[in-house]
Amino acid sequence: MTDNIEDLQITYPGAGTFQFGDSAETCTALIALVRTGKKRANCAPLRDFKDEPEAMPVVDRIDIVADWDGQPTFVVKTVRVDEVRYCDVTENMAKADGFETLLAWRKANKAIISRGGNWDPVLPMLFEFFSLVEDLDGRQIEEKS
Repeated sequence: MTDNIEDLQITYPGAGTFQFGDSAETCTALIALVRTGKKRANCAPLRDFKDEPEAMPVVDRIDIVADWDGQPTFVVKTVRVDEVRYCDVTENMAKADGFETLLAWRKANKAIISRGGNWDPVLPMLFEFFSLVEDLDGRQIEEKS
């Protein structure tokens, strides 16, 4: 945990921390989508939480989203969590996750899921819908010495 995130724990006690994506480039792109309002959901295969059940999203939980270098970028609040099979993801869910179309969502997520394990059209997915609580861009976060 960075000192900046520790400072945010004073404002948002108990907040978890996570990053978007599986690379610096993807993380940066997804942060930009949140900032423009095009991304208000995140999804992952349910199996990704098997070893870390405490990382599963919970309604009303506050999280600090960090960039690839671990610096906090914004604070989000989970407003809804849906478990849905990959094949049952809707166009609206795909758009909330930052994709223009369901087809684009399926193509990208099939590739991502395949890298992390076996892909299956009935794979259970966890969709987390969130609201933006605070964009930390430009906020002076106390540096610990």
